[in-house]
Amino acid sequence: PQVEVVDLREELKAGNRSLFSRSLSQAIAQAVAGGEQVILFLNRRGTSPLVQCRRCGFVLRCRRCEVSLTYHSAENTMVCHQCNYRMPVPQLCPRCLSRRISFLGSGTQKLEQEVNQNFFPAKLLRWDSDVTTGKHTHQEMLNKFRAHQADILIGTQMIAKGLDLPGVTLVGVVNADTGLNLPDFRAGERTFQLLSQVAGRAGRGALGGRVIIQTYSPEHYAIQAAARHDYRLFYEQEIAYRHQLHNPPFSQLVSLVYSHTNDALCRREAERMKRIIIEERDSRGVAGLTVIGPAPAFVHRLRGRFRWQLILRGS
Repeated sequence: PQVEVVDLREELKAGNRSLFSRSLSQAIAQAVAGGEQVILFLNRRGTSPLVQCRRCGFVLRCRRCEVSLTYHSAENTMVCHQCNYRMPVPQLCPRCLSRRISFLGSGTQKLEQEVNQNFFPAKLLRWDSDVTTGKHTHQEMLNKFRAHQADILIGTQMIAKGLDLPGVTLVGVVNADTGLNLPDFRAGERTFQLLSQVAGRAGRGALGGRVIIQTYSPEHYAIQAAARHDYRLFYEQEIAYRHQLHNPPFSQLVSLVYSHTNDALCRREAERMKRIIIEERDSRGVAGLTVIGPAPAFVHRLRGRFRWQLILRGS
């Protein structure tokens, strides 16, 4: 399908603060009016991934994990996406008792609300892990959408995978940047995969299709290559970076994670392990083995335990 990349920075400059660029908004309205189906893809659950006090800056976090709680409007609850800890939405800031609590960012539930407001009376279906709890729910969702009981399907990466939906003529990627800046050398590759997969849901029927990718990084090589359906372009750029940084496939990586309820002890043990590995490496004369870290893991505290990691890189 034909792909258009929309620069969200330009939308903001034009005063558009909606989740939909002008181009996507117009395309959704046209598709629905023509009796066609639309997929809107946003790889983030919930309503708002960040809840913050606007007076003192306090962010509501999980008690057991070092992550912010996500607001889910459907249940009116704050949820930790790591350990599933839940709490009611506070009326006052726990730190300064202000009422100025803000819900920042967007997830699939927020997207569902915005679609309802902007494209009523189009019929909606939301497909993410919050609504697919039953054994046969996935199949039921697919059957419903195939039978055109909904005009617009909203979902996370679940809807990107190999589904054959001939009625879909438009795919909108609401924010292509959600996985782009993660601390993982595969972030670009995963973004390219996901965008290629979700783009392939459009235009599988006789009516053809188009894809609109919204992003704050339109010049990023993964987004450019996905928009052109150009695997070789992506591969050449990615493999050059991998070679330069000596990342796989030019090496192998091993992640060693030490976890403990005491942060200082956890760090000390990770440092001790690093010394042991370096001594062993030097005594055996192992060439080309680098030890990176110790550093806090991406989620530093998970289910009440602190985590420090070492990365071994070598052949």
